[in-house]
Amino acid sequence: MAEPKSKKHRKDKPWDTPDVAHWKIDQWKEEENPTGMLEESSFATLFPKYREKYLREVWPIVTKALDGYKIVCELNLIEGSMTVRTTRKTSDPYIILKARDLIKLLARSIPVNQAIKILDDEVQCDIIKIGGLVRNKERFVKRRQRLVGPDGATLKAIELLTNCYVLVQGNTVSAMGPYSGLRHVRKIVEDCFHNVHPIYNIKTLMIKRELAKDPALQGENWERFLPVFKKKNIQTKKPHVVREKREYTPFPPAQLPSKVDKEIESGEYFMKEHERKAMKKAAKAAVNLEAKEARKAEKAATFVAPSEKETQKKRKRQEDVAAKGPSVDDLKAKFLAQGSAAKEKKTKVAASVNDFVAGPVTKAKKSKK
Repeated sequence: MAEPKSKKHRKDKPWDTPDVAHWKIDQWKEEENPTGMLEESSFATLFPKYREKYLREVWPIVTKALDGYKIVCELNLIEGSMTVRTTRKTSDPYIILKARDLIKLLARSIPVNQAIKILDDEVQCDIIKIGGLVRNKERFVKRRQRLVGPDGATLKAIELLTNCYVLVQGNTVSAMGPYSGLRHVRKIVEDCFHNVHPIYNIKTLMIKRELAKDPALQGENWERFLPVFKKKNIQTKKPHVVREKREYTPFPPAQLPSKVDKEIESGEYFMKEHERKAMKKAAKAAVNLEAKEARKAEKAATFVAPSEKETQKKRKRQEDVAAKGPSVDDLKAKFLAQGSAAKEKKTKVAASVNDFVAGPVTKAKKSKK
């Protein structure tokens, strides 16, 4: 089989053997650089106003943590900035970059207890800028909320699968963890803002984690086990509108007359200012008069007597209703019956009340005798 062009000029690397761990980070030892740093390196970053109070409270913790690595830090409240610098005693040349990441994370609302973990060799950070991925503000807010999930469930799932700490804040997503986890976090975040739901990537990561436990599948391709999510482009049905086919003309449409042209045509252009004002006032008065007349006619319509036909129809309708319903004599008898029943009930109630009142009195009289 012919070798691909991209790998034609590759040469064997005798030092790159399978037992070499490419991602392993060796622990720094003080003996490797006993003389310290010759030149001073420094980094500064700005922080928002609302973080000032918190940073002022936790700055002693930051100072103490950086003192262990011989790094000097400074909090400038006037400029609103944090600065880290190396000293002559600093031995680790990479620790200044870790200190720079520390102040960056503090400026992006990460708690100090979590941010200090960046000084460890195994922990790295990645700040993903999401502000320019979606133009529409409403769409951006919806997709950012989709990344967080209901009650932060989606974000928690991402953290468990990638072994990273993730914080969504404003226009950035800050992540802390190993390199392999940060790679997955960046992919999930960017896909989310390109309208790919995070649950798809989470499902893929879960399957990969289960496959990694099986030693028989270590050297095999896992593509056949992973789900394939196809993007569906569902078009909304638009009403079919048949437009009339216009006759083609190579000439452009005639230019519409301007305001000045219309004034010249009507003669208003040649009028004086007071004449123009009087004409506009007269036109406005005519419109008002027309509206007034319309309102007056509407009010007068309520006082117009109905026609003979309408009255006859109304009378006939009333007669039909009366014919269908009970007669006047029946209603009279019904009301009289109701009245007599109510009277009987009243007399019964009065008699019972009198008996109740009179009962104890007679007993009392007998006892006195």
